[in-house]
Amino acid sequence: MQAPTRPDRNIALELIRVTEAAAIAAARWVGRGDKMAADQAAVDAMRYVLGAVAMDGVVVIGEGEKDEAPMLFNGEHIGDGRPPMVDVAVDPIDGTTLTSLGRKGALAVIALSERGSMFNPGPCVYMKKVAVGQRGRGAIDVNASITDNLKELSRALKKPVQELGVIVLDRPRHDELIAEVREAGARISLISDGDVAGAIATCWPDSGVDVLFGIGGTPEGVLAAAAIKGLGGEIQGVLHPRNDDERNAAESLGYDLSRVLATDDLVAGDDCFFAATAVTDGDFLRGVRFYDFGATTQSLVVRSRSGTVRTVETFHRHDKRAEFTNTGF
Repeated sequence: MQAPTRPDRNIALELIRVTEAAAIAAARWVGRGDKMAADQAAVDAMRYVLGAVAMDGVVVIGEGEKDEAPMLFNGEHIGDGRPPMVDVAVDPIDGTTLTSLGRKGALAVIALSERGSMFNPGPCVYMKKVAVGQRGRGAIDVNASITDNLKELSRALKKPVQELGVIVLDRPRHDELIAEVREAGARISLISDGDVAGAIATCWPDSGVDVLFGIGGTPEGVLAAAAIKGLGGEIQGVLHPRNDDERNAAESLGYDLSRVLATDDLVAGDDCFFAATAVTDGDFLRGVRFYDFGATTQSLVVRSRSGTVRTVETFHRHDKRAEFTNTGF
């Protein structure tokens, strides 16, 4: 009999310190109407704590190009330079508008995988996506119609289309998609922002969400893939250039814009890590709460190799945090 392998380091348990710092910093801006300030606060806190993580990380996907937001930039080296060598995808706030307006569903998010294993979308900011939980694996096709996907998912989940829960970003570009979901008879939840949380919800018990459809950010697609890989679900995507210039730039770099990107294409490593901390309340995590002593946070930590999924509640004392940082988070 082969001897059991001793558990190795789960770096995701260290990454929650990073997302907790970003979430607390951003939470001070909830409802204040300034999404750039909230994003900058989260970036500053995240970068500060990342410097203490024992890893040699390179940001493959950073948020910011899409809307000129403050960011951890692509190619930036993070961590203290020690092994392991990893790719990093980061979104200091998935849902900056949600944060600025005090709405539900904003997360601070980070994902890691082995160096060279994370998909780099180049100039393509958006992708067409479909995501499901574990029971829906094998029942989706990003190139099939919405109606056909819902029928296949209905068979896989053994429940009628009328009981399926669909989540879609509420955008004009999705008007026809939304109409088709309604015509098929499925239930639909429209979200204003935050499709990383939407994709995770397809894998989360009691979320009421079975499938995510639509065109959303490519960085968010890679981040969602890291989480979904550990949660046992499936995501598919196809790059979606916004205009001819973006299309020509992608094709000149050798991107196949008709290629279906499966979960393992978006994050190819067999040992990826995902951490998220809620800034505002969501379907599966409670947002930051401030108290006299400090703050509380709730986080999700996922590792694909072990298949472990943890929710972590943390109490943060302001007086202790002030002893080792002056960043204000």
